[in-house]
Amino acid sequence: MNILLMGAGGREHALTWKLVQSDMCDHLFVAPGSDAIGLEPKTSCVDLDITDHKAVVQFCKENGIGFVIVGSEIPLVAGISDSLETENIPVFGPSKKAAQLEGSKGFMKNLCKKYNIPTAKYECFTNSTPAHAFIDQVGAPIVIKADGLAAGKGVIIAETVEQAKETVSDMLSGNAFGEAGASVVIEEFLDGEEVSFFALSDGKVVLPLTSAQDHKRAFDGDKGPNTGGMGAFSPARKDLWTPELEREVMENIITPTADAMSAEGLPFKGVYYAGLMIVEEKPYLIEYNVRFGDPECQPMMMRLESDLVALLYDAATGHLSRHTKTIEWNNAPALCVIMAAKGYPESYEKNTLIEGLDALENTSSMKVFHAGTHYKDGQWLSNGGRVLAVTSMSPTLEVSKLKTYDMISNITWDEGFYRKDIAWRALLNISS
Repeated sequence: MNILLMGAGGREHALTWKLVQSDMCDHLFVAPGSDAIGLEPKTSCVDLDITDHKAVVQFCKENGIGFVIVGSEIPLVAGISDSLETENIPVFGPSKKAAQLEGSKGFMKNLCKKYNIPTAKYECFTNSTPAHAFIDQVGAPIVIKADGLAAGKGVIIAETVEQAKETVSDMLSGNAFGEAGASVVIEEFLDGEEVSFFALSDGKVVLPLTSAQDHKRAFDGDKGPNTGGMGAFSPARKDLWTPELEREVMENIITPTADAMSAEGLPFKGVYYAGLMIVEEKPYLIEYNVRFGDPECQPMMMRLESDLVALLYDAATGHLSRHTKTIEWNNAPALCVIMAAKGYPESYEKNTLIEGLDALENTSSMKVFHAGTHYKDGQWLSNGGRVLAVTSMSPTLEVSKLKTYDMISNITWDEGFYRKDIAWRALLNISS
């Protein structure tokens, strides 16, 4: 069938790369896509305004689209799935109301409270005065979150009470994240290690996928501001993420969430991306996203051996039970390093020259996914904050890291930077 994928970043490049490997995919349209995505087999990028739901539906009808996959959270929160389903076009991604699970952190936290899903203690605020009083009560460090979508940057870990109060005032004033910060969630700081865990749902059946670990801070040693992610590896380190812990997460967090969403009249079809904090071997839910992560998606797609189109289509159409014992993963770890524009996640320069990309080998276990580039006059230029997602897979995490950084050493980009310590905690633990 013809498939439409909505998005343009590194996640969508990785999804494209895996989707076109499926025999179920005759042709893949990507809107808006990118110059790099358009180079993949069986792929065309289309100039389609994905915020115009009528235009998206019309495009699907005119081009015989049998399936739509929504890459990013913004169209989901805007209700694109509802518009497509009304026209009987199968779509992978939750409804507008179900997408609140990511679109509103307050909604997610309140759901956890109502259904006893383990998460950090919290309160929601729209006014600074009671928020400041709560901060005084809890103390620091403390976590401040913009309630709405903030491109992965709306979470601040305040080290002092004063910083927390200043952050809250900045968010609620609209200066920091605009409408996304009109309401804030303030929660206790949990001291542990983060893991990303993914599961598919068709509204009835919930199926575990795999784990990953992301690196949110901009600089080595987990220093600097929060970003959308500077690198990731999959699966999570084995001494931390055990089969027993995965079962506990499914039983106490993922399945109860799916049951809660159904009980609320919001059956969830799509991918649960659970951001977890592991504290003394106990998992706590930090947040939900309702799409694949970026950059977690890149190493995950490299490891996935099952047919991605079949998985996502059956999740969208209520037939996920076909796959209860058939999802296959390469056991080898994959690692991704993000190359970003200097200045990211604040202001940065665009249209800077990147050299060496075309000479790099691209295989089933080595690939540069483009997150923010364009091709002009025979040259690759930067076109975003996070620009490249350099990814490789090897029998061990150490070798995956070596191969990834070796690829980076052959890329010349004076205006770019990257972390040199992706997977440092996992490798430190292995060596010790």
